[in-house]
Amino acid sequence: MLPKLFAKKFLGIDIGASSIKLVELKESGQGFNLENYGEIKADFVEADSMLSKKTLTDFSAQEIAEMIQELLSEAKIKTRQCAFAIPDFSTFFTTFSLPPMTQKEIFDAVMFEARQHIPLPIESVTIDWQLIGGEFGKSEKLEVAVTAIPNEVIAKYKEIALKAKLQVLLMEAEAFGLAKALIPKEEARAICLIDIGVQSTVCTLAEKHILRYSHSFDRGLNYLVEEFIKRLPINREMGQFIKETHGLGVVSLIDPEIKEEMKKILKEAFMPIFREIEMILEDYRRSAGIEIAKIILSGGASSVLETKNHFQDYFKKEIEIADPFKEIGFPKEIEAEMKNVGPLYAVAVGMARRGFEFFKNQK
Repeated sequence: MLPKLFAKKFLGIDIGASSIKLVELKESGQGFNLENYGEIKADFVEADSMLSKKTLTDFSAQEIAEMIQELLSEAKIKTRQCAFAIPDFSTFFTTFSLPPMTQKEIFDAVMFEARQHIPLPIESVTIDWQLIGGEFGKSEKLEVAVTAIPNEVIAKYKEIALKAKLQVLLMEAEAFGLAKALIPKEEARAICLIDIGVQSTVCTLAEKHILRYSHSFDRGLNYLVEEFIKRLPINREMGQFIKETHGLGVVSLIDPEIKEEMKKILKEAFMPIFREIEMILEDYRRSAGIEIAKIILSGGASSVLETKNHFQDYFKKEIEIADPFKEIGFPKEIEAEMKNVGPLYAVAVGMARRGFEFFKNQK
């Protein structure tokens, strides 16, 4: 019975553009078990028969806290220790090189160099950094990764936690959660993580579990649905019906006789996203001299029929659909469900695991 005295649970919370996703993990031996998970979607006002551009970032701390409390209550979750994922578009991530120096000198050097890379007054952000290349006291250059989060964003998340009666131990850019959830410990190759959210897509590059690059751009699931429907030979009313009821999932419902044509239309809708990712990979190839070995897809669009095939055809690389529950224990009877929802919960799973990691390091 003794091990149960030390059993700990942790929440990973992902506040996205249109919903809040939460995962509760419990430490079990050398791994983790899934205790609970859930999602609560925000109610948005419709305007001119089109979904408004409002996102959860426009909601007050009180409104978001109430949504989290509702989710915790419905799922009967008692755990209050949590880690928050900060949306990529609310953070700044960069890497740069510094000349050889000692550990004592590096803090001032990082803060000075960060001013050249971060498009906000340095006093208005909280800086976190880590050494990702080189060694102190050696004659080689040092490579540093820096994350900056606006102080007002941190203040809002602290207020959310306070009002939701949560004990927040960690707040990080969502890219760190994705990397923790999706890249296996033994993976040493360079990996590209593509998270296609409702409003935006996040492209993260990691090598040997070290984040090298993270960038988001304003084309996500909503954009894909709009572009796909725009290309269909249907009227506006039918297009609106498809958008509200099926989204890109309509591809799997189409008559087999015209399915090939629909696949082609879907690929055309993806092209601007493909080109944006291609530019990021090419820039990384030129600057770091490293070729990405695999792309892992997460987010709402990743589980849509044919998405994986379209990525495979365009990038000619190994493509994998995110499975953040692969190393998590759960009842066998929900295995199909976990595979299905996995791409949506990657950030939340990763943040729960990062929370455990952070908690142990603080002991």
